[in-house]
Amino acid sequence: TTSQSIGFVTSKPRPLLSSCDQKEVEKSLVDECGMTPFHVCFSTIGPASSKLLKVLLDNKYPYNALLGWKDANGKLAMDYLVSNWTLENKTLLQMTLQSWMVGRLERWGAKDWGATMIPLVSALLAEDDKDRRVTVSIETCSIMKQFENVEATS
Repeated sequence: TTSQSIGFVTSKPRPLLSSCDQKEVEKSLVDECGMTPFHVCFSTIGPASSKLLKVLLDNKYPYNALLGWKDANGKLAMDYLVSNWTLENKTLLQMTLQSWMVGRLERWGAKDWGATMIPLVSALLAEDDKDRRVTVSIETCSIMKQFENVEATS
């Protein structure tokens, strides 16, 4: 039987990537400055940023790993949004958190975890103080990583 492959979508199930294969996929999506497509999108905000982000989130990129990737400056992609607070950046952050955190928890059927994350995401989006927003962002990402670790081992 043959399978047609377009990007990451196939007509038959694929085996899970090994951790070695996953690392290769991640490395192939990182430029010489250590930036992922999310870093580039979030650090060069422009009129098409929300469209580009939608494409990134809708495709089957390993965005949970890419959003946790630090660039050559030691910054996560979301750091660019959280540090430079504008209405457009707030919209991009909301799209990202909805897809990366809230949406994934819903797909996992993790209602209790969702009940924990939704108020944190809301607090992050509502926070106007930069230092507090950075702190809430770190806490939110840390809790999501804990959920991912539990999900990966269950």
